[in-house]
Amino acid sequence: MGTITLIAATATGLMAGLFFAFSVAVMPGLADLPAEQARAAMRRINVRIQNPLFLLVFLGTAVLCGIEVFQGRIVGGLIYLAGSFLLTMFVNVPMNNRLERTDDAYWPEYLRTWTIWNHVRAVASIASTVILLLGF
Repeated sequence: MGTITLIAATATGLMAGLFFAFSVAVMPGLADLPAEQARAAMRRINVRIQNPLFLLVFLGTAVLCGIEVFQGRIVGGLIYLAGSFLLTMFVNVPMNNRLERTDDAYWPEYLRTWTIWNHVRAVASIASTVILLLGF
């Protein structure tokens, strides 16, 4: 296994852990709060997560998985790119932006739908990690 593959697998594993933590702890914890408090907390999380370290890992993982695709480990790379990176950019981020613009009435729909798609991101990242380690 090459160095880039090892780093890509580690990075997809880091992202899997982040998505997993949101699925099993953060979102259920927010679900226990009144909509006003939960929405306010999630809005803060959405601001705070946009930090240099997160962006390095999130965007860097996409770059590494792109390299993996071009080096022939197509399945592992594409699963992360489609199931985690693109899903984040085209589903979760727009939902976060809508949460910022709307009132508390949107919270129940946001919580349910965002969490479902986050589960998909977690599974895709885990699958990508395993498949990259297997060399595919």
